[in-house]
Amino acid sequence: CGPLDKISDVPGVTVGHCTLSDGEVQTGVTALLPHPGDIFHDKVMAASHVINGFGKSAGLVQVDELGTLETPILLTNTLAVGDAMTGLVKHMLDSHADIGRTTSTINPIVMECNDGCLSDIRAMAVTKEMVPEALAKVVGGSFEEGGVGAGTGMCCYSLKGGIGSASRILPLNGKEYVLGTLVLSNF
Repeated sequence: CGPLDKISDVPGVTVGHCTLSDGEVQTGVTALLPHPGDIFHDKVMAASHVINGFGKSAGLVQVDELGTLETPILLTNTLAVGDAMTGLVKHMLDSHADIGRTTSTINPIVMECNDGCLSDIRAMAVTKEMVPEALAKVVGGSFEEGGVGAGTGMCCYSLKGGIGSASRILPLNGKEYVLGTLVLSNF
């Protein structure tokens, strides 16, 4: 394991949450940044693989076609993908005057899980304004896990689900590499 046994053991990776926990509304947004710099201009290699599911994701086709990531990755509930995508696009446009003018447009990445078992998903409580809040709360090192951000309303095999993370240090050809994972557990 890495020192924290979290994805943030990977140098530069940060995670932040915006949590809504108010009676019947138990939901939120989790943001993951692959590095602290300008992700749009300093893209990172990326790929996707859907193992089992029919998620309402945004952005995976371009990741599969171009093999790069150019925005933070957002996690939220099923019915909030559109609002999270709009919030992420607005955040990127506000911070990059060249997007869509002198450069290409952007490919926001938003993934989801259904939190309708513990949350009133029909309330559609996640708003585009929660995206910059989650992004403002990204931290390196230790971050909250469990019932926070996108994990707030998640269930897994009739038990409480949520956000989890782990890391492993792998030796390869005389060098050490850190492999990290972030999980939004829901089933």
